Amino acid sequence: MKQLLTGLVLLAWTSLALWAQQGGTVRGNVFDKATGEPIIFGTVFLEGTPYGTNTDEQGFFSMGNVPPGHYRLVATYVGYDSVAVDIDVRAGWIVQQSLYMQESSVNLSVVDVSARKEKAKSEVAISTLTVSPREIEALPSIGGQADLAQYLPVLPGVVTTGDQGGQIYIRGGSPIQNRIMLDGMTIFNPFHSIGLFSVFETETIRTIDVLTGGFGAEHGGRISAIVDIKTREGNKTKFSGQLAANPFQSKVLLEGPIKRFDAEKGGRSASFLCTAKRGYIDQTAPVLYPWVRSPAADSAGLPYRYTDFYGKLSLLAGNGTQLNLFGFNFSDAVNFQQVAVLDWQTTGMGANFKLVPPGSNILIDGVMAYSQYQIALQEADEAPRRSGLTHYAVQLNFNYFGRNSEVRYGFDFSGLETDFVFKNFLGVTIQQNDFTTELAGYVSFKQLIGRWVLQPGLRAQFYVSQPATVLEPRLGAKFNATDRLRFKMAAGIYSQNILSSVNERDVVNLFVGFLSGPEQTIFKPGTREPAPHRLQKSQHAIVGFELDVLGELAFNVEGYYKNFSQLIQVNRDKRSEADPDFSTERGRAYGIDFSLRYSDVHWYLWATYSLGQVDRDDGTQVYPTIFDRRHNVNLLATYTFGAAGAWEAALRWNFGTGFPFTLTQGFYEQFDFGDGVTTDVLTGNGQLGVLFDTRRNAGRLPDYHRLDLSLKRTFQFAQRHSLDVAISVTNAYNRNNIFFFDRVRYERVDQLPILPSLGLTWKF
Repeated sequence: MKQLLTGLVLLAWTSLALWAQQGGTVRGNVFDKATGEPIIFGTVFLEGTPYGTNTDEQGFFSMGNVPPGHYRLVATYVGYDSVAVDIDVRAGWIVQQSLYMQESSVNLSVVDVSARKEKAKSEVAISTLTVSPREIEALPSIGGQADLAQYLPVLPGVVTTGDQGGQIYIRGGSPIQNRIMLDGMTIFNPFHSIGLFSVFETETIRTIDVLTGGFGAEHGGRISAIVDIKTREGNKTKFSGQLAANPFQSKVLLEGPIKRFDAEKGGRSASFLCTAKRGYIDQTAPVLYPWVRSPAADSAGLPYRYTDFYGKLSLLAGNGTQLNLFGFNFSDAVNFQQVAVLDWQTTGMGANFKLVPPGSNILIDGVMAYSQYQIALQEADEAPRRSGLTHYAVQLNFNYFGRNSEVRYGFDFSGLETDFVFKNFLGVTIQQNDFTTELAGYVSFKQLIGRWVLQPGLRAQFYVSQPATVLEPRLGAKFNATDRLRFKMAAGIYSQNILSSVNERDVVNLFVGFLSGPEQTIFKPGTREPAPHRLQKSQHAIVGFELDVLGELAFNVEGYYKNFSQLIQVNRDKRSEADPDFSTERGRAYGIDFSLRYSDVHWYLWATYSLGQVDRDDGTQVYPTIFDRRHNVNLLATYTFGAAGAWEAALRWNFGTGFPFTLTQGFYEQFDFGDGVTTDVLTGNGQLGVLFDTRRNAGRLPDYHRLDLSLKRTFQFAQRHSLDVAISVTNAYNRNNIFFFDRVRYERVDQLPILPSLGLTWKF
């Protein structure tokens, strides 16, 4: 491993030498002059030359190998007045220049469209969906409060199995195979048990990148997808916030400057941001929604309760150097009376930074994080079911910008301590108490050659507990055929060591425990032949194109294939201590996704269609997974109208073909023989057992469809005070969508019925 990491370092430095500076470097940041907010994906260029680039999510830009001379540096962005300054460039020198732009009169939707197009031309970004808070807020949200958990299933290739205890599946990958990050820190259980709300607050988010496959070498440790959430800094110029409440939850957000941003004084600032959220649907549902019943108990209401806290402190220097310190506590509780009680809690803290050295063209950024996760499930049988996880992570990245190129390389270290105890329905205990570490190094290149954008990369992943070293080559490419039409492709190899207790056969998964990969021998699917390694692995291949049909209308098509060459899961059917704790499978997911996006001053329209297939091979049979939704359609429309856009109407309609399930062959009576040989099997009442079809998931549930509606009115009381009143209806035509069928009770359990709600949000 040491030689491998050394090789990656040498490869990175060799690349830097090949792009050695023949001229100077022009870099800096572009900010909103009034607020200090970064201008994202704005255009920066040297007037009268071919030298130009775009700013990133932090408003940073860099142009390398600029010939010596006198230039006029210009920044433009739709919705802002352009700004220009004169600069002098010398060979081998770095010109650091901050630019401050003033907002002009234009609708924000036009700004979003412009930024998206600029990024599309210069980034490979295949299977990458960049989501802004405005797009999340365009969704008809439950209670008038938008949430990432409600928005993700709108994206092509993403499905959820239910409103209560359901899970998010991305292009054939199960939840544990999708890495969800908050400012570079992994969040292990990001969705609350009710399935409608996440632990993230939309109002704190700057951008979300959903990488549904084929992601680059800078990401590792997962074999299906990445969801990368970046939060914004607190308000740099004034104290502000908001209070919100609806029948499901209430929350508060406060933010403001500690050191006020001032463009005339170099742009330095310090600010804070904090949020708190409390769910109380367990108390309001029996009163407001008495027709709603929980899926696991004979009681009215929704027995879910959750509390989230998040805080962030941001320090920014004028040259783009910044430091963010953050911490959080997320908790969740479910109480199915006389059936099961579940509690989980996540606590963590971390720091991320970006360092812009004044005398070097290499930028440094990184993350340091620590978190703890605890979950416990108490059922009527009082069998122990708990999981604890402690995670440490350090990541360090280096960036070099050339004229039409970028080199990024870095190193990851993570430690994972697990404490897992689970007794299955046969009374056999699966237990793990382990500590493992992972080391990784990567290098990624991006080069613009004519109409091509090429991005090859290599990641080396070393798993100490296995032990195993995995080389993971990655490749992304885009061809700008015209100014409107772009072709793209990506491929890569991926691996991971972490496992989840969630079984892909279960529709309802409230207990989400975690384990490190097995250290004992595992076997190939359906055999007693040892597997060649003890990791989960996959290979991705994706091709597609994107077309700007009109100025505001964009069309995207992507076909994908994921080969899951080895999947590992907890052996839930373990019958004795001699049986293995883990079982293996193979799998594949393939399909094609279509999406159409339109945005102008009044309208935001989003339409998607996904055709896909997901199956698994356990060595005995090939079967579809329970989340194999062959056809999935999402239609989203938002219309803003009235004076100053005070009214907003939105609708979302979703259609999906039915999920697979295993058919029932019959029933039988089973006895535990608690009284030994005197057990009365003739007149006694045993438990009802189910005989399943030998063909796993051969049946299909009915099709799913649902319409959500919302209407919002904004009342402006003063320059800094407003009230949003939102009326929303979830499942507007009260469709009875099946969740699952309780075979023992022989009754159907449906997902949420019609749920009207009223939400209030005061902003100041």
